[in-house]
Amino acid sequence: MASSQQYAPVHLGVNFVSPEAKREAEHQRAERLRQKQALNLQKENILSQRTSNPARRSALEAALHQIEAQIAELN
Repeated sequence: MASSQQYAPVHLGVNFVSPEAKREAEHQRAERLRQKQALNLQKENILSQRTSNPARRSALEAALHQIEAQIAELN
């Protein structure tokens, strides 16, 4: 007597990711890294500036807070 059983595929916990998806993920990771580097350079530039003008100092502080918020979003 022949048995006609069908077996469900077994998943061993290994997720298959297409090469295109891997490439896109790597591209996005590299882009985020470039953005973080650019923001960190802007942050260093702001921190290196010295001024006694209160309006200028206030503008630099606002810019610094904005850059730090953008860096936090990327993390």
